[in-house]
Amino acid sequence: MTTLLRVDASIRLHGSVSRALADSAEAAWRAEHPNGVVVRRDLGRDPLPATAWPALAKAQVGEEPATAAERDLLTESRALATELSEELKNADAVLLAVPLYNYGIAQHVKAWIDLLLLDPAYLRGPNPLEGRPVILTLARGGGYQPGTPKHGWDHATGYLERIFGDVFGMQVRIAAAELTLAPVTPGMEELIDLSKVSETEALTAAEEHAIVVAKELVGKAA
Repeated sequence: MTTLLRVDASIRLHGSVSRALADSAEAAWRAEHPNGVVVRRDLGRDPLPATAWPALAKAQVGEEPATAAERDLLTESRALATELSEELKNADAVLLAVPLYNYGIAQHVKAWIDLLLLDPAYLRGPNPLEGRPVILTLARGGGYQPGTPKHGWDHATGYLERIFGDVFGMQVRIAAAELTLAPVTPGMEELIDLSKVSETEALTAAEEHAIVVAKELVGKAA
């Protein structure tokens, strides 16, 4: 059975562009692969505890828990990290919906990635994710393309490409919408039309990526 792991990160449950892009990708994937299973993790709605990674990181360098509460936290954190890593390893494809917050990824996305990277398999091999597809559906409130005033301020996309492409060895596909705050931000009115064009193009890209990934998976399963 083929599994798509969908991870959402937007703190908005309604009106989120990254979620809308992921919805389009998921719908296209389901249409091409109706027997596939979608597993969901919503980091925006249910963020991971910020205490988990520090507890595990300290244990890795030999700092033992000093209290019963710290020992309990370490046990819970180990179980959580194992759950997250197994969830990712068991996925045949990943759909990751991430908005740009404060020019980078949100704390709850970083917490998820930090816990995943505690698994030595990703850094020492053999890498269980090598060659698997990941679709990134990204939303950026402003404009960050070459020639714009804030070109180079997007510190999320490159990081995600580095982690999922270079560290995890996955095949990265990106659908990104820009200027998503134009319709609701005073002073950005003249950019609304451009934002609509960007979102439409991103929706199309998300669907196309999902169709390609689903067809590849169906072909492998045949």
